[in-house]
Amino acid sequence: MNDLLSTLLDAVQGVDPVVRTLIAGLAIMLETSVLIGLIVPGDTVVIVAGTAVGSVWEGVVLGIVVVVGALAGESIGFWLGRLLGPRIRASRIGGWIGRDNWDRSERYVQRRGGPAIFLSRFLPVLHSLVPLTVGMSEYSYRRFLAWTTPACVLWAGLYISVSSLAAGTYRELADQLHYAAYIFVAVIVVFLIVVLVGKRIIHRLERRHLEHAESAHDDVEH
Repeated sequence: MNDLLSTLLDAVQGVDPVVRTLIAGLAIMLETSVLIGLIVPGDTVVIVAGTAVGSVWEGVVLGIVVVVGALAGESIGFWLGRLLGPRIRASRIGGWIGRDNWDRSERYVQRRGGPAIFLSRFLPVLHSLVPLTVGMSEYSYRRFLAWTTPACVLWAGLYISVSSLAAGTYRELADQLHYAAYIFVAVIVVFLIVVLVGKRIIHRLERRHLEHAESAHDDVEH
């Protein structure tokens, strides 16, 4: 197992640092762009790139590129929403996304405002739809960036730090422990499980909040 993992990590590290960094930035830009983000596993690419980080400087550069890529993708979503939002929603692709997801994103932004933009970076589906939805609203681009930038920085720092530390720890232990590869895999799996559980908890809390808010609104109308 150690030999296999070492081969894989060496293969990633063997890629030119500039190339793998740009690939990570492009992947996360596609992931955070409207619609494309529903099929491109940008977070997986960032984790893989993070395992090849060999110094703090490399980690910082990778983080900057990933954040820039994420902001570029979300900006594309915002401006598409500002210019073509209703058309996209009414299109065949918009129908494929589903009316429930569109409505959920719209209610989420209306109820939460800025915090919705921040939290959406950590939520499935919404991380692609919220920028588009915000663009369709009267929310300014400057305020949008003010909320999404720290979320992108936090997200990138978390993913890159965990993957690089796990890989670095493995390399230190590989010659001493024959099961070091299992430790590496366990760390990554636990991290992904924590992220998934966290997303689901946030999703449930936000959904419950929206349901309560809508129920209260209906009571007032009646």
